[in-house]
Amino acid sequence: MSPALTVLKLSLLLYCVSELGAIRLQSSPQANGGWITTELEETVSLTCLVEAGDPEKELEWFRNGALVKLQEGNRLEQSSLCINPVFKEDNSAIFTCQLRTDASSNASVQLDVLFPPELSGHDTVLVEEDSDAVLTCNIHANPQVTVTWLRDEAELDMESGGYVLSQSATEARLSIYKIKRGLHQGTYSCVTVSSKYGKITKSFQLTVEDKTMKFPLGPIIAGVVVVFFTVVLAFISRWNRIKQCCK
Repeated sequence: MSPALTVLKLSLLLYCVSELGAIRLQSSPQANGGWITTELEETVSLTCLVEAGDPEKELEWFRNGALVKLQEGNRLEQSSLCINPVFKEDNSAIFTCQLRTDASSNASVQLDVLFPPELSGHDTVLVEEDSDAVLTCNIHANPQVTVTWLRDEAELDMESGGYVLSQSATEARLSIYKIKRGLHQGTYSCVTVSSKYGKITKSFQLTVEDKTMKFPLGPIIAGVVVVFFTVVLAFISRWNRIKQCCK
């Protein structure tokens, strides 16, 4: 390929890029590798710039693919977007700026919202002996946490205690079956450990009550109905006999 032809192709490529327009994003806090790290209740500012091409070309913003409504005057050549305040729901959200007439000319950033698990307070749980109970902790957090369950500040005896642990990305659950006062009554703690927020604990005071006799309402109602119809039938039969005697 001749040098003249190479220069011509390069010139055409630069011309096309200039015509299409180049999109650049500025942010506060500054993005790192396409990610912006922030925390709850903070503010994230995004600015989209058209670096080349027609300055009258219109810009538009998308959040996770959904169009963001912009005010007039905030669309041409430069457009700004403010996330204030930042919520949990903004974690991992992708914000994209693009030319309205050319979606291929775009730039994106993704939010990394840090927040601790919502663990607080001291719940009171009343259960009857021989019944079951489930203690639940909301462990939704970023970064994720590790979870430990304690009873009266000691680790649970999983083998003899009848405990079953289960966990999802948002909840940690301790299920207790066939509860016995001597074995299960006490203070349970859900303890989370985070690399950023340290140790956070929520407690449950489990109190075991005596087992109460269940009132057999269903059988009693059935018995009353049977007795009622028996009495009615007996009355009708007796009445028919009385009428026959009176003829």
